Amino acid sequence: VQLVASGGGLVQPGDSLSLSCEASGILLSRYHMLWYRQAPGKQRELVATLTAGGTVNYADSVKDRFTITRDNAKNTGFLQMNSLKPEDTAVYYCQATWGADRYWGQGTQVTVSS
Repeated sequence: VQLVASGGGLVQPGDSLSLSCEASGILLSRYHMLWYRQAPGKQRELVATLTAGGTVNYADSVKDRFTITRDNAKNTGFLQMNSLKPEDTAVYYCQATWGADRYWGQGTQVTVSS
């Protein structure tokens, strides 16, 4: 099982980025998909959740700016991030989980700076 996260980069405040999390070895549609982030010196924070049933939840800090989706045909999850702020700077990780199964992507750096 492998989750490959990609799409991070250096952007300016107000810009957008789309992160991808491509899964292999599992059917992502059968798992809850989560995006976390960890800023330097801070604990890992849950940013967004998309359940296997399609329910979404967001941290208050990203609500109305971030959108979590999944493309079952591509077996890939996405995190669309709009109106980025400097405080969104972090390493972003995707996770697929179901019951006792838990798989992590390797993380992708997002830096928001002018």
